[in-house]
Order: sequence, then structure tokens, then C-alpha cells
Amino acid sequence: MPLTPTATRALLDQLGHRPKRFLGQNFLVDGNIVRKSLELGQVAPGDAVVEIGPGLGTLTGALLEAGAEVWAVEKDRALHQHLAATLAPRFPDRLHLLEGDAIDWPLAGLPVARAASAFKIIANLPYAISTPWMDAVLSGPPPGRMVLMLQREAADRYTARPSTRSYGAISIFLQAAYDSAPGFRVAASCFHPRPDVDSSLQVFGHKAAPFQFVPEVKALIRRCFQQRRKQLGALLRVHLPAPIRAAWLAKIEAAGYGPHVRAEQIPVALWQKLGVT
Repeated sequence: MPLTPTATRALLDQLGHRPKRFLGQNFLVDGNIVRKSLELGQVAPGDAVVEIGPGLGTLTGALLEAGAEVWAVEKDRALHQHLAATLAPRFPDRLHLLEGDAIDWPLAGLPVARAASAFKIIANLPYAISTPWMDAVLSGPPPGRMVLMLQREAADRYTARPSTRSYGAISIFLQAAYDSAPGFRVAASCFHPRPDVDSSLQVFGHKAAPFQFVPEVKALIRRCFQQRRKQLGALLRVHLPAPIRAAWLAKIEAAGYGPHVRAEQIPVALWQKLGVT
């Protein structure tokens, strides 16, 4: 049963724990959002689910009660100890709880053999790690489905379209491999303590033909967006050898753009074509 706002405050008092802003500790206190997360994740008994930052275990418990096998990574030692003492004994064979940083453990210790088959990620993602964590996930075995609670700014980056301020490297890497549906707005009142901004519950489904950029191309795209106001032709002269640069420029011009185009104007599909040069 999801914790109510009153129960959440009482449990935090009992643990002597003050939520840490730098860890993005805004605990979900709305049972409807928990149920919506499981519904959007299409969670079924036997599913392998990765969770980032389980906190007090509200979402974790719901996943386990739905029959999922959960791999969860929690950075806060006190909260990890709380879950290890309370939730883990109830589900000794299906909760795999890791103390650590999600950037180091983007799949929460999910075994390689299990990651090779279908798995999902369902998580209330801390804002501070949203980009590096997603970059790490996209560099490994792909989850079939992700349901992520994101602060509005992170959701905007993930789903941004070309020629918008939020469009960047992570938008390209994610959208090349996943389709997304319009997100569900989640009010600040659904969390304790209340965050300063609203959040969005986003669903990402693996494409039938996903594209994964090789590390060298990902690094180049990042560099282009670090100087996003510069013309792409000028940037490529610095970062690519002449033969590859010529091939890139030919594809850019064939798509109807010139060397004066900026990185933020190039759509995902064209970045994919450039990425196979």
C-alpha cells in the first residue's frame, strides 16, 4: 500500500531522516500515481524491473506485490538500511537491493544474462542524474520499456524536437532508440517534500528498429551541442578528418541543409544517417 503524506512524514520522523535535496529526495505520496506507473509499465508477474532510488519503498513494494522481480539501487545509506530491514525480508527471492550510485550502477546490478532478455525500468528519477544516467542506460543492453517520473525540465530534454532550446545530444540518443507518448503531468503536491516544479510521468517504448550510436559519434554529437550556436560546417572542420567530413556534409546537403546549419536544427533521423558514415 503506497504511503500517504501523513504516513511518509511519520516514517521519516521515526527514521530520523531529513530529505536530502541534492539526492532529489521527493517521496511519492500519491497512490494513484504509483498505480499509474505500474499500469503504464505493463507490469506482470515474473517481469524483471530496474528501479533507481527506491527511497522509502513505495513504488518498490507495489512492483513486488504485482509479482515483479526488482533490482533497485539506493545511494542513501540510511534508506538502503531501512529497505534491507523491512522490505527485503518480505521478498527475499525477488528484491535485489544495492547500495550505490545509479551513475555507477545504471541497471542496479541487473545480471548480464537477465539484461539480455526483456526487462523494464520504472523509476522516480532524481533530476541531477537524469542525463548521465540515461546516457549510461543507452550505452548498454536496452530495456524494452521505461516509465520514468521526471522533473519537467528533464522530460523536456528527453522529448525535445529540433530547433528548440531543450533539444540536445541526449534527446537524439534516446529518440533514436525509443518512441515516447505524451507525458502525464504530476503536481508537486504528489510528493513530500514538495518539489519546486511539476513533474511528468513519461513512457518510452523500444522501437522495432532501434538505433544505437557508436561511442565516437556520440562524443562528436556532444561536442557539437557544447557549441550549439556555431555552424556545423565549422565544427566538423575541427573535429573530423577530411574524407569523413566530406561524407557528412554531402548527407547534410542531400537532406536539404547547408554547412551553415547548427547542430540543434538537425533532426534525429539525419543524425542517424550521419552516425553510420
